[in-house]
Amino acid sequence: MYDYDRQYAAYLSSFEEALQKHCDALSDKSPTLKKAMVYSVTLGGKRIRPVLMLAAADMLGTPAEEVIPFAVALEFIHTYSLIHDDLPAMDNDDFRRGRPSNHKVFGEAQAILAGDALLNAAYDLCFAQCFKGEKYVRASKYLCEAAGENGMIAGQSADVLWANKTDFTEEELRFIYEYKTGKLIVAPLAIASILADDRGFLELEAFGRSLGRLFQLTDDILDVTGDFGQLGKTVGKDKDEGKLTCVRLYGLEKAQIEADLCADDCLLSLERLDADTAFLKDLVHFVRERKK
Repeated sequence: MYDYDRQYAAYLSSFEEALQKHCDALSDKSPTLKKAMVYSVTLGGKRIRPVLMLAAADMLGTPAEEVIPFAVALEFIHTYSLIHDDLPAMDNDDFRRGRPSNHKVFGEAQAILAGDALLNAAYDLCFAQCFKGEKYVRASKYLCEAAGENGMIAGQSADVLWANKTDFTEEELRFIYEYKTGKLIVAPLAIASILADDRGFLELEAFGRSLGRLFQLTDDILDVTGDFGQLGKTVGKDKDEGKLTCVRLYGLEKAQIEADLCADDCLLSLERLDADTAFLKDLVHFVRERKK
């Protein structure tokens, strides 16, 4: 019988096992660099992106081993972005997932290099998959574009540029949400579809865009309503740094309403899929109700 928590744990366990193998295989030519890379990538967390990829693959009938390398590459990219986000020049956060940020442990220079190395390790994983055929090339290209100047990095740049500005509109907020957060949440769903010969591609992309927005809406809300013990990172930093967030734009009450409406959009997108979407529907509720 299907149980969401049990299924999530199964996906998570499968991913963590594969992740550990890839971490063990990282080059140890510079032991400090490897320690810094592994430190951040094994800090834990929800692993929502790789879980999304495994769940979508499972739903579409694609074997887990087909998507696992891409799931690891995606988590390497996500982790590199977090290492760099925490640096003093970016979000300047001393904690990540309840433990000291990478630069607080290894220093800023090694943290920058650890992030760079994780990004390159992700691309190395993608290139290795490309030898399998055209759809693996397409999956790799999709991930690389989602991470780069047409994806996450564009959103990060906008996030930095719009901090402390007062003449912002909803359009700027949506851009940050779609690119900074959304691109790497759409990617695991799109990649699973590509490897399943494009089954449900448009529907999964639409779902991913809504889910990415929902994730960032709840993230902004939790920066106001959450606490360090649950979040594992400093709260209230968005306001202190003048970041453009849904709470700043709408106010807390309306931001909560926007998150509820966005969750409804996610569920509506799933209705268009010809597949068993029970897990993804439950994951929408998980994202909306999360406390960390």
